[in-house]
This record gives sequence, structure tokens and C-alpha cells, in this order.
Amino acid sequence: MRYPRDQRQAEILALAQGLAERIAPRAAEHDRAGTIPVESYDDLVAAGYHRLTVPAAYGGFGASMIEFVLAQNALARGDESVALGINMHLMSVANASTSVAWPPALYERVMHEVVSTGALLNSAAAEPELGSPAGGGRPLTTATQVEGGWLVNGRKTFTSLSPILRYYIVLATIGDKDGGVEIGQFLVRNGAGVRIEPTWDVMAMRSTASHDIVLENAFVPDSDVIARRMLGQPTPGAPGGSYFALGVGGVYLAIGESARDVALEFARTRAPTGLGKPIGTLPTIQHRIARMDVLLMAARELLFGAAQDLTDFPAERAALGPKVAAAKYLATNNAIEVVDLAMRVVGGVALFRTMPLERYYRNVRAGLSHPPIDDRAFDQIARAALGMQGSASNAGTGNP
Repeated sequence: MRYPRDQRQAEILALAQGLAERIAPRAAEHDRAGTIPVESYDDLVAAGYHRLTVPAAYGGFGASMIEFVLAQNALARGDESVALGINMHLMSVANASTSVAWPPALYERVMHEVVSTGALLNSAAAEPELGSPAGGGRPLTTATQVEGGWLVNGRKTFTSLSPILRYYIVLATIGDKDGGVEIGQFLVRNGAGVRIEPTWDVMAMRSTASHDIVLENAFVPDSDVIARRMLGQPTPGAPGGSYFALGVGGVYLAIGESARDVALEFARTRAPTGLGKPIGTLPTIQHRIARMDVLLMAARELLFGAAQDLTDFPAERAALGPKVAAAKYLATNNAIEVVDLAMRVVGGVALFRTMPLERYYRNVRAGLSHPPIDDRAFDQIARAALGMQGSASNAGTGNP
């Protein structure tokens, strides 16, 4: 399938591509230092890119799923780490947009802040002991009711963009109730009672600033309680899981595409004196390039196909869950193989930090950690094929 298909898609792609060119020169510097490129996020906010998934009625683009995935894929061609970071904000905004997700007054207030003042938000649900909340465990972070609101205490991990967020969407345990455990989502403002611990010292996606946040009697007014439910109770359907899975799929696909382009240019121009012609004339090199293209074609077709289906058939989102999981799986795993092939084409030179392949090689591997991880994706796909209950669950939300 070919994109863009209409003027609106072309405009959104042009916005993302222009931003990609602007932020690309900073990517290597911040990756090496492990620092967040604040100026790149300032560029995104100034251009309004952070409003991509805000409904048009609130001043956003109201991007469809296919528009969102196309934009994220294009943005990641400039800086994959920045694209991954903003994906968390865009996914959180999309998840809030369903009519049953947030109290209307809170939703309107926060969307106004996003649009008018550039506020960024992200989910803070994972914990050291809990792991991903997709596993369904009880959060150790607690929320205690006090006059006028709640005091939230605990530690959250993988909180991408933590230094520049205005709000954290925090999952916390309220307490035992009626033989079960009540949990809640709380909108915690970055400020008093919130401490960021710089724990993000990793090999991949180093500039997402996905640090731990420590909550120490962080006060949340009653007006900023997003939802309360019993642990294990199904949550209302929301598009956030699909936005997350397909958005990160687009980011990691872009890494593979970028690596392929580097290898292709190298094959065209590298002419060792012993060979006397470009290495691209060698059948072994040509076969690796062909393999890269086949892998990327397959991943693009499934990823954009899933995004297009969700755009065209929103009422069938639950039934499309296995396809979303498969698209994320293929995009991330194929991108890893493509980068590996690109490294083989370029050879030892690819190991130098002056070459972007070294960064792509590290960053692409982070895709394996994002929900749905491969095993859960396979479980979801297989259960759907077998007609087993629970096969159509959301693809999941997650981190870094």
C-alpha cells in the first residue's frame, strides 16, 4: 500500500519529516551523553506535533491511527529516541480521549493545557517489583485518602521523559475492599512530592530519560483522580494499547529503514582497491540487501495494514488485537534482523561511533521489551486462532 493517500496525510507526513530533519543532528550527541534532547522536544511542541492525538474539538490534529503511525515512522528517521519518547505522551493522550476514560472536566482541563501550554504527560505504572502492569499484579505504590484528596507514595520505573513531563498518570493501590483490592489512576503533577532518580543508564534508547520517579506524599486533589476499580476488573476499552504497539512498531521499523539506507549507500560507494569496484557488485552483498528489503516490505505492509484497519473499522478494535500484536512483533524483530544485515554489509567500520549503525544496533534491540512482548503476542494470536476466551485483549501499554 502506498502513502500518503490524501492531502491531510501528506501534510502530517511533511510536518513529521521536517521535524525529523531538524532533530537529527542532535541524536548522536545526546545518545552518547545519555541526556534528553530538550531542544528537540521544544521543536516538537512549537510545531504542534505533541497535539497529534488530541481530538480536533480540543484544538489537536485528531490523527487517525494510520496518520499517527505514518508520522511516528517518519519522525523516527530523524531521532528514534525522540520519536519513542513522544510516543508515550501521544499514546497517553489517545488513551484519555475515550469518553469513559477520564472525568470530563479533568480531561478538558488537561487537553487545554496540552494544546495551549505544551504540557506533556505519560503513564507511570511499572514498578521494580511489579514489572509491567500488563502482568496484572498489585502495585506497591499506595494512595491514601486525606482531606480534599490523596497522598501517593511509591516508586515507578521506565518513566520516559520524566524531567520534562508536567503530569504522571500513576497506578496505585488504594486498599483492600470487599474481599478484593481497589486500585486507582491518579494524575500526579510534577512538583512537590515527586523526586526523579537518574537511573536510566542503559545500552539502548539512552536519551529518553526513562528514569525512576519516587513519590513521597505527593498530593493529588480529588478532582485529579482519573479512575478507580477493583484489581483484575476489566477496564473500559481504549485505543491507547493499539496506539502504543503500532507507534513503537513504526519507530523500530524506521531504525531498520535507516540502517538499510546506510548499508545501501556504503555498498554503492565502497570500492576496495583489491576489488576495484563497489562492493554492491558482489552477489553476497546484493543478497543481503535483497533480504533487508524483503523484511522491511513485510513489516511495513502488516504495520500500516493494521493501522489502516483500525482507522477504517474502529468498532472492530478488539477483534483486531491479534493483528496489532503481530504487526508490532514483525516490525521490531524484522528491524533487528535488518540492522544485523546492515552491519554485515558495512563490516568493521559499522562498529565506530562515527557511523550511525552502531547506535541503530543498540537502539533497535529495545523493541523486544515493549508490550506486547513476543511471548504475549504469540499467546494472543494463538488464542484468537483457537477461539479461546481472552484472545481479543488490547495489545497493551508500556514503557520505556
